[in-house]
Amino acid sequence: MTTTLALVIYIIISVAITVFLIIAECKIYEKAGKPGWAVLIPIYNIIVMLEIVGKPWWWLLLMLIPPINIIFGIWMINLLSKSFGKDEGFTVGLILLSIIFYPILGFGPAKYQGPAGKAV
Repeated sequence: MTTTLALVIYIIISVAITVFLIIAECKIYEKAGKPGWAVLIPIYNIIVMLEIVGKPWWWLLLMLIPPINIIFGIWMINLLSKSFGKDEGFTVGLILLSIIFYPILGFGPAKYQGPAGKAV
């Protein structure tokens, strides 16, 4: 009985954190002038993110190649932080402490400055 209760609590907390992070990413997309619902659609959400950071759609193909996808994924996250006027330290936060840094980007005062920080 105790194990079942612990599992239910774990599932509830996991779902709550997931929903919170989805809402935070929706806010990030909306700040960049893109539809927030795009976060919910697989593949399309990456294409929209590539538009936000100013990279071509074919980067999606590079993200399908296992060792290369890590490099390009980190690069895309770095460009995302630069698009909102943040530096490489914030990129490290987005990668290692996503649960904290994505909401900071989505709900905080950061403004979209164009792809990779170029003026819109």
